[in-house]
Amino acid sequence: MTQKVIGFHYTLKDGEGTTIDSSIGSTPLLFLEGSGMIIPGLEQELLGMNIGDKKNIEVKSADAYGDKRDDMIITVEKAQFPEGTEISVGDQFRVNQDPHMPPFTVLAVEGEKVTLDGNHPLAGVDLFFDVEITEKREATQEEIDHGHAHGEGGHHH
Repeated sequence: MTQKVIGFHYTLKDGEGTTIDSSIGSTPLLFLEGSGMIIPGLEQELLGMNIGDKKNIEVKSADAYGDKRDDMIITVEKAQFPEGTEISVGDQFRVNQDPHMPPFTVLAVEGEKVTLDGNHPLAGVDLFFDVEITEKREATQEEIDHGHAHGEGGHHH
């Protein structure tokens, strides 16, 4: 099977119709099929579309960022943060700056206790996309080797 590169414009909304993100007014998003660059439920729908196709796509949370997991909510001592760190609700931190760990969002600060949520901010949320396919082509060997699509003019990281 040959991998494809697919380009598309999108507007992402939540269940109340509030826009979360959009590519309108900028360059289309490019992804390499099977690279894990976009959520599985959206990729599956885009694979069956052709250039110029427009579609409204609902992606259930399980096929997007997953369901919210209670075991990803933890309470730690404020002393575990670097000395002098200001901690406020909504702040995000990585454990030991490890890029493989999810960012943790501060849910509450109560005395010396800090409650953190390691779930993706969109975990447990059904997502609604308005999409338009702008490009669909065979991936180059370089893109396959690198594991991602390259934009116009070649290699961009």
